[in-house]
Amino acid sequence: HQHFMLVPSFTVAENIFLGDEPRKNKIFMDVKKASQKTKELSEIYGLKVNPYEKVQDLSVGIQQRIEILKVLAKGADILILDEPTAVLTPQETKELFSVIKNIVNELGKTVILITHKLQEVLEISHRVSVMRNGKLVGTLKIEDATEQLLAEMMVGREVIFDQLNRSNNSPGKTLLEVENLKVIDNLGLLAIDGVSFSVREGEILGIAGVEGNGQSELAESISGLREVQNGKIYINGIDVTTYTPSKIRDAGLSHVPEDRLKTGLARQASVTENLILGNQHKKPYIGFALKLNQKEIKSRSKKLISDFDIRTPSGNTKVENLSGGNMQKLVVAREFSFESKVLLISQPTRGLDINAAEFIHQQIINMRNNGCAILLISADLDEIFRLSDRIITIYEGKITGEFKTENTTKQEIGLYMTGKHFTDEVV
Repeated sequence: HQHFMLVPSFTVAENIFLGDEPRKNKIFMDVKKASQKTKELSEIYGLKVNPYEKVQDLSVGIQQRIEILKVLAKGADILILDEPTAVLTPQETKELFSVIKNIVNELGKTVILITHKLQEVLEISHRVSVMRNGKLVGTLKIEDATEQLLAEMMVGREVIFDQLNRSNNSPGKTLLEVENLKVIDNLGLLAIDGVSFSVREGEILGIAGVEGNGQSELAESISGLREVQNGKIYINGIDVTTYTPSKIRDAGLSHVPEDRLKTGLARQASVTENLILGNQHKKPYIGFALKLNQKEIKSRSKKLISDFDIRTPSGNTKVENLSGGNMQKLVVAREFSFESKVLLISQPTRGLDINAAEFIHQQIINMRNNGCAILLISADLDEIFRLSDRIITIYEGKITGEFKTENTTKQEIGLYMTGKHFTDEVV
């Protein structure tokens, strides 16, 4: 599964044999036997785990091993791995691929890898099948496949991997500043612990971290969706720490949320209505006697639909009838059109095809070139490196490192994402 199906409070052995527990006196789980079996499986398949550790204390890379051991313990000969590297660091991905190769080459198992990451397909597969709109487009031997060919098969048209049109302007004044921020999650636990950073105009600051290390709570606190326990948030010099989401937007923040359906769109409303959400009470959308200026709304909606290539029958179409990619384009079009000086962007291309992702990447760069301060949160390390001027790494709610993008590597960032860095010195 893309998301792990483990019980955090259970041990490794308890998770592996859940539902098929060895019994003592036919009643109680035989913990010793389960742990011994776990050790044996670990050695056979080269998946090192401690059977007595609780899952909640383990890295996502180790949790991935447990998921694989679960199915192998049941005698599976075919493993289907759905986006297995989605929450892994580069180092953990390398380890996983080593395990997969061992399972296939040494033990004769069959592995079906479901992924949208073309480089991974080319690195580990023997054959690759491409699906589009629920149909099989074709199957290739890996030696006959290229990233360009696979991309074109995926989207059904030519794909051009353009270089982003990035200006070389020096960053200006600070527009977003976070000082010693502390935020708790829905369980009352500290999710953000003393985080401080700033973003300047004409700059993209990327937040790199394994999902679940406080990124969501950070974005929610900056946008006013989650209460701040301690610390300050400034937008263009204004203390917005206690502001409502509406007041924060008025102070100059636009927000592309990580879950477009939950917090980014009104699904039952039309495309046009969604394109003015958040600014419907302002000019030019509000007219005489506080009535909506329908002519201006339709005109601006038509322009945004054209400029951002939103594929819709009309502006009156309900958002729920759009594809995921066009929903995301709609959110980006709306937020970028508000002329805010600070952009908070979370997972901007999740679930999008290659062409849509390329388009949104260029729009983000355009906003940077026009002087916006952009905070980019993404689980896609390739995306972080492609877009960011600087990168900070976050682990267990704390910043573990800060880097200029051109002075670091994915491998180094991967170490800091797991807290395994060799120095606390900021680069």
